[in-house]
Amino acid sequence: MDIKGSKKLIKSNGWSIGGPKVVAIGGGTGLSTLLRGLKSYTSNITAIVTMADDGGGSGILRNDLGMLPPGDIRNCILALANTEPIMESLMQYRFKEGCLKGQSFGNLFIAALNDICGSFDNAVREISNVLAVTGKVVPVTLDNITLFAELDDGTIIKGESQIPKIQFSSNKKIKRVFLEPAECQPMEEALQAIREADAIIIGPGSLYTSIIPNFMVKNVADTVYESKAMKIYVCNIMTQKGETIGYNLCDHIDAINTHAKHDIIEYAIVNTGNIPEELALKYMDEYANTVEIDWDNAKAKSIKTVEGDFVRIDKGYVRHDYNELSKCIFTLLNQERKDHRIE
Repeated sequence: MDIKGSKKLIKSNGWSIGGPKVVAIGGGTGLSTLLRGLKSYTSNITAIVTMADDGGGSGILRNDLGMLPPGDIRNCILALANTEPIMESLMQYRFKEGCLKGQSFGNLFIAALNDICGSFDNAVREISNVLAVTGKVVPVTLDNITLFAELDDGTIIKGESQIPKIQFSSNKKIKRVFLEPAECQPMEEALQAIREADAIIIGPGSLYTSIIPNFMVKNVADTVYESKAMKIYVCNIMTQKGETIGYNLCDHIDAINTHAKHDIIEYAIVNTGNIPEELALKYMDEYANTVEIDWDNAKAKSIKTVEGDFVRIDKGYVRHDYNELSKCIFTLLNQERKDHRIE
């Protein structure tokens, strides 16, 4: 890693009260995992969460109640919450029988608040207050969006939950993803957080269904590009069946930059830790492998790579060790501030 070549300028008066202002953009398991580590280093966190989810319990509530999907929001709120373990267990509890089978209590709680408070964003604020959240969780848009994917052969897939299934069965690469309505409006709160950020962290998470949809919302990509913040991509440890089979680091970065219509990534945090052999074989059965780090290509694209052992095994799956990942991120932030402060 060579961070001395950066031209970034960090304010000489140091971080804001509570720590650096960090924006994390994504969705799914990856974003909530990252947030658990970030809150140990700063209280100035804004999680910007995709609203494209249409599967599982969230999809049922979207269809039945006409509300926005609460699942990713719920997970991010719980990741940033300062609450008792029993409350987290309650919010994550899934009913095992009856018409509520498979639905989580937390989703139903947000659904009730959505009705009581009159809007989804107010519901998110209220549940964040109840659970004493560190920072803010913000939906990227309040519009009722649908995610589509176009494959190399021109096939159009409708729906976030259908994209990985149909992509894998067709064995065609994803050419692009897009939203309808195309002119969906962003949350101003999200744009303001991006403008004020010291660091913007993209990922980890599903490339086409959790990360990129955020940049399809009007003005989000442009605002990220124009921001003076450090822009850091946390690369997935493993490729993903139905989305990124065969992708290396720069394939991930190119997909993000192409959809954003700007080169928005300056740093890439990559894993160089080993995956246990038996687990690697399990992933190979699912057509997934560790993401290859194409160092020379990244260097040619002026991407500064930061490596480390971030592997954590959780219930038979490879996840990022959020403590090690967050330590790496804030070491990088502080080094930037030290090397490039304005006198």
